[in-house]
Amino acid sequence: MKQVDDMKKGQQTEQMQQRSQRTEQTQESQQIHHPQGVQKLECLYEAGQLWTKQNTPKTGQLQAMLEQKPLSLIVSLPGNDLALAQAAREEGADALKVHFNVGHRASGNHFGSLDEYTEVFRAIRSEFAGPFGVVPSGSIEGTRREDVERLADLGFDFYSIYAHHLPSFMLQDHGLESTFAINNEYDVSLVASAAHFGFTALEASIVPGKEYGTPLSFADVLHYRQLVLQAGVPVLVPSQRKLVPEDVPVLHHSGIKAIMLGAMVTGKTEDQLRRAVNSFRNAIDRLGQKEPLGSERDVPESSATGHSDPPDPTELLDGLGSGRDGS
Repeated sequence: MKQVDDMKKGQQTEQMQQRSQRTEQTQESQQIHHPQGVQKLECLYEAGQLWTKQNTPKTGQLQAMLEQKPLSLIVSLPGNDLALAQAAREEGADALKVHFNVGHRASGNHFGSLDEYTEVFRAIRSEFAGPFGVVPSGSIEGTRREDVERLADLGFDFYSIYAHHLPSFMLQDHGLESTFAINNEYDVSLVASAAHFGFTALEASIVPGKEYGTPLSFADVLHYRQLVLQAGVPVLVPSQRKLVPEDVPVLHHSGIKAIMLGAMVTGKTEDQLRRAVNSFRNAIDRLGQKEPLGSERDVPESSATGHSDPPDPTELLDGLGSGRDGS
């Protein structure tokens, strides 16, 4: 019996050795035909993943701001100017955005190449600790990989660009959080796919160009609310309309996570910008206050995703005191 057992054990050992040899031969064959064959086997793609991420560290500042604050105030500077950035910071901006290689409709400015602004961008970054973003192009042809690859080293936290100006290489990890904008011609149902590609937020630039500078209407609010419900990522509203501080409670109630003040509201001078940012900062800070007459109703807490219904805006209107001049 012992001899039979020994023979079985010997056969099993021999079979295991043969299987091991076949496995090694298969791996060697894969490496011959595919020099990085083993690496490819070890780097199995998840469903829908187009490439292996570079794992460049991101600051995560924009996402943290949108998650932690009920409503954030982003200032899109009308010019790449340190004095304007300082003014926005001092008056209470939570985040800043600048531009290069793009013509800006609202301000009437044309922003030149990245090389023209590297020093001022570094200077702004050295004085501003909050989320710092950039629009890198006004067309898909003008969006250059070499520019995008420099942005993280210049201190930027995120980029902002229209979806139809965004080339596929920007979907890779360049060490930046990503936001994209849509205009009034987009199929709104498509925005639900944004989270799949790792976007941090959606910029709802949905006002037609011929209507820039007109007052906010309930029709606009309905569109913003629809995007909040469908996007799956936080929604930012730029001031394409001539927003005033009285609009803040209504916009907050729609579920948006940030108001982005641009030239339509801030104007182009430092003094104009200071007055506008200060007035919106005060309006946002009042959102947590109850009615002056002593309402006992509690303000609902925001959900983790930031899309639960905020307080009724009629509770928050008193004392905002601003005219339609945006100042």
